[in-house]
Amino acid sequence: MDEPIHTDGMNIRGQAALVTGASKGLGRALAIALARRGARVVMVARDPVALADAVAAARAEGEAHGFAFDVGDKEAVHRIAGAATASVGALSIVVHNASTLGPLPMPLLLDTACEDLERVLAVNLVGPFRLTKALAGPMLLARRGTMLFVSSDAATSAYPNWGAYGISKAASDHLARTLAAELDPLRFFAVDPGEMDTEMHAAALPEADPTTLARPAAVADAFVKILERAEDLANGTRLAASDFGVGQ
Repeated sequence: MDEPIHTDGMNIRGQAALVTGASKGLGRALAIALARRGARVVMVARDPVALADAVAAARAEGEAHGFAFDVGDKEAVHRIAGAATASVGALSIVVHNASTLGPLPMPLLLDTACEDLERVLAVNLVGPFRLTKALAGPMLLARRGTMLFVSSDAATSAYPNWGAYGISKAASDHLARTLAAELDPLRFFAVDPGEMDTEMHAAALPEADPTTLARPAAVADAFVKILERAEDLANGTRLAASDFGVGQ
């Protein structure tokens, strides 16, 4: 772990990174990948038991810290920001990965309770917005920082029963674009990870064959490549992990 991982773009080693939704799936895989590359990683998730297991896996690769918070809880946002910066210093990488599908099985949009829509938006959109507000100031003073918003094809295509989730992701994509337009030189990207073999995917589409789905670790490597190349990518663009070597 003493040699640089790459020669071009952002050097991940030594960067302070925050990953939300880090106890499972892509969030866990990405935290592990960043720790392996020498980042100082803060991992946030709601389930303290699953989070502890994920943090232990990341610590086997490098530096990792875990904090059990709900990004959809307004009162937790400044505690997340404070715990993260107290643990690893000023952040330069943030991955807004925490997400919820809403009630399962996912209902038609007009059958979705208003409170359920509010909860999906709180976790998938308003939480990342609040957290960005809490973290962007120090990044702007340092004139460096990259934030990735984990997106979905449901952000650009309308699917029956995916209304609440799709709405939240479409709005999140536009949030990234707007932040990029307003907060240069910070970098903001929405990234579609594609279909992955995760608990969330299985909950949404239990009939799907997991052997046809990407592994979270492979997608995490694509996210790392995006972070490494962030300065060379058009700020605010919507990216697909599949364009950065998933499965290769």
